[in-house]
Amino acid sequence: MSVILAIESSCDDTSVAICNNGKITANVIANQTIHQNYGGVIPELASRVHQQNIVPAVQQALINAKVTKQDINAVAFTRGPGLLGSLLVGVSFAKSFALALNVPLISVNHMHAHILAHFIDDPKPSFPFLCLTVSGGHTQIVLVKDYFDMEIVGETLDDAAGEAFDKTAKLLALPYPGGPLVDKHAQHGNPLAFKFAEPQIADLNFSFSGFKTSILYFIRKQEKENPDFIAENLDDICASVQYSIVQILMNKLKKAAKQYGIKEIAIAGGVSANSGLRNGLQQAADELGWNIYIPAFQYCTDNAGMIAIAGYHKFLKKDFVGQDVSPMARMEF
Repeated sequence: MSVILAIESSCDDTSVAICNNGKITANVIANQTIHQNYGGVIPELASRVHQQNIVPAVQQALINAKVTKQDINAVAFTRGPGLLGSLLVGVSFAKSFALALNVPLISVNHMHAHILAHFIDDPKPSFPFLCLTVSGGHTQIVLVKDYFDMEIVGETLDDAAGEAFDKTAKLLALPYPGGPLVDKHAQHGNPLAFKFAEPQIADLNFSFSGFKTSILYFIRKQEKENPDFIAENLDDICASVQYSIVQILMNKLKKAAKQYGIKEIAIAGGVSANSGLRNGLQQAADELGWNIYIPAFQYCTDNAGMIAIAGYHKFLKKDFVGQDVSPMARMEF
C-alpha cells in the first residue's frame, strides 16, 4: 500500500497530486496569472507566488483524494530542471513535510515525469517506445527502454519548439501564454497559406532558432507592404506556422521510428496539447501502423500527477533521497 504526495513547482504552476497505489486520486494545479502583465514568466515573481499557493494546493489535494496527512507514505517532488527559485519552494516544502511525518523523500526529474505521464491512464505504452517530448524549454526524442532507462536520441541544438510558438504569438501581439492561442487561431486558418523553410539538421536533432528568425523577417516584410497584414491574415499565419512546426517534429519522429524499428510512439510535454501535433501523430499512425499514446490534457502541461506516477515507480524500487537533497536548475537527463 502506498499513498504518495507529489509536488511540482519547476516554473510558474504550483501543482500537488496524490497517488494511491498507482492511481492518481487528486491533481491540483494553481496557475499564476501575474506573468500575463509582462508577456512571460518572471522568475522572482513565480517563486513568491509558489510560496502563497503551495499550502492551499496541498490542503485541496488531500481533500480531493479523501486522505489525511497521516495517510501519506512518501513525498515526491520535482528536483529539476526548472527555475531555481521556483524549485526551491517545492523542494523545501517537500523536505519539511516528509521530515514532520517521518516518511521518505523521492526526487523526480521533471523530464522523466513528462514521459511517465503515459502510465497514469490506459492504454499504456509497451517498452521500448519512442517519446517526442515537446515544451517551451525542451524538444527531445527519447528512446524509453524501461521506467527509468531512457536515452535521448535526438534533441534541439538551440531553441525549443514551444519557444517557436511563443515567439510567433508575441510577434502577432497575442497575449501570454500565446502558444494555445496560436493553436486556437490555426484551427480556422489555411495551413498552406504561407510557406516556411524546414531547417536541415543532421540525424534526429532539431533547430528552431533560424525558424523563429524567418517568421520575424516574414512578418516585418509583409507589414511594410500592408500595415494591416496581421489583422487580415491572423488565422492563416497561425495555421501556416503551426503546420510547419508540426511537419518538422513529425518528420524527425518518423525518421526515428524507422531507424529503431519501433511502432510504439508517444508524445509528451506542454506542446503535446497542441491540436496540430495530435492530428499529425494520428495521421502518421494511420499511414504507418503506429500505436500512439497521448496524455490527457491535464497531464500535458506541468502538473504533479506526472510527478506522482514517477514517484510511485521509484517508491516500488525504494529509490529515496535524504534531507540533504537540493534543487537543480539544470539536471542531467
